[in-house]
Amino acid sequence: MLSLFILPIAAINLGIVQTGGLLFITYLTAGLGMAGIGMGIMHDAIHGSYSHNKAVNKFMGYTMNLVGASSTVWRIQHNVLHHSYPNIAGADDDLNMPFLLRFSPSIKRHWLHRYQFVYVWVFYCLSTISWITSKDFIRIKRYKKMGFLDKKNEYQKEISVLILSKFLYYCFVLILPLIIVPLPFWLILLAIFSMHLMTGFLISTVFQIAHIMPGMAFPEPDENGLIAGDWSLHQMATTTNFSPKSRFFSWLIGGLNYQVEHHLLPNICHIHYRELSPIVATTAREYGMPYHTKKTFRGALWGHIKMLHHLGKKEGLKV
Repeated sequence: MLSLFILPIAAINLGIVQTGGLLFITYLTAGLGMAGIGMGIMHDAIHGSYSHNKAVNKFMGYTMNLVGASSTVWRIQHNVLHHSYPNIAGADDDLNMPFLLRFSPSIKRHWLHRYQFVYVWVFYCLSTISWITSKDFIRIKRYKKMGFLDKKNEYQKEISVLILSKFLYYCFVLILPLIIVPLPFWLILLAIFSMHLMTGFLISTVFQIAHIMPGMAFPEPDENGLIAGDWSLHQMATTTNFSPKSRFFSWLIGGLNYQVEHHLLPNICHIHYRELSPIVATTAREYGMPYHTKKTFRGALWGHIKMLHHLGKKEGLKV
């Protein structure tokens, strides 16, 4: 996945790419590599499951910065807020979407939401463009106010790393190609835009269909701020697997089709999820716990569309 991103970008910056068609193919290939880095390398590394060595995990976690986003912001958003509070509005930051999207029955519904199942794909495609421009800066500032990054000079250090990594990303993905590639600047910008459309669609779709689905629970805290049930039950009630039999698909998306196993055992490398899955499923049946799974990615995608349509029209959960 690193090669799939680095080699196409290197080919562009070495002046090997000379035609518009090849430029688009090269950037789209790099987009597939970006998605692969996010799902198959960075994701495990920041969870501490890429390697037994903490230094290796930290180093490989910076592949998030390599593709223009912040590993620190991701760690707080995903590891802390999402994994601790999946599908809890106001706590799970993956539900914190623009006004036009409603991903939980606990979020106020507006008339535009009835069409979100149609226009949500635009937001998915643009998600990584948001990451490389404004999202990281907005969230790191908000996380600071929430009490994260409170060690001495930690916030200032992370802001510096954020600015430097984005500057380097813009240099080798945008500025150097504009200088070196003998093609109109608008064509290069369009090719880069298409790369991000592919990456954003792949990453957003894979992560969101694991939770925004029919049959998923959206727990709400009681008057004391407590959620009923225990942690493992909460993970299984709010998460679904999809396409578990496809080895290629599982490789392509870093094992994220086994989301139940990942949420229960986030410190385990994704290459083991296939073997863990039948053990978890059997144990769930033994203790009467939910174990959600969709046989195909297409079926999961359709379920996601149905849930978005339902959330856009009604206040309740039953689909």
